[in-house]
Amino acid sequence: MTDTRPLRADAARNRRLLLAAAADEFAARGLDASVADIARRAGVGKGTVFRHFATKDELIAAILIDRMAALSDLGEALREADDAGAALREFLTAAAMQRQERDLSFLAAASEAMPDVDRARGRMMTAIERLVERAREHGAVRADVTGADVFLLMCAPNYIAGYVPDASPDLWRRYLALILDGLRPEGASPLPEAAPELG
Repeated sequence: MTDTRPLRADAARNRRLLLAAAADEFAARGLDASVADIARRAGVGKGTVFRHFATKDELIAAILIDRMAALSDLGEALREADDAGAALREFLTAAAMQRQERDLSFLAAASEAMPDVDRARGRMMTAIERLVERAREHGAVRADVTGADVFLLMCAPNYIAGYVPDASPDLWRRYLALILDGLRPEGASPLPEAAPELG
């Protein structure tokens, strides 16, 4: 269970350093990244890692929660934006940029059963659903687009660009633009399947 008590300033700084170092280490080495390497990258001892995170799985969960919280915060801040379509575009751009900086999608399977991760994902889904609902109400996206659709499309620009050898680091922007155009109501034809229900 995650300790929700406020951290002292130095402890909070160490936690931020550890999360950033762990994200870099996992991005470089995958799930084989060791706690010793993460501690070394963060400039702290292994004991400091285990004071914050009792297990490697807890550290992985904390990285995912941190990333989802950043997107949730942005989604909630954009919810009342004057231009609902621009707000959804800004959110999807931020999500793609986060993944472009460090693709840690492979970590999700390592923490599937963790309640804190589920709660963070639920909060992010709620933020997405509200952005999509407002965009629909303002006619900025097609009427049959759901929050689940947008959630599933979030990873697509980077995923597609990842298949291109020696791709430009900004190639994901091309595919995000195609996705955004596909979400618009102009010229839309009926979708052949209903949107999935995501738990």
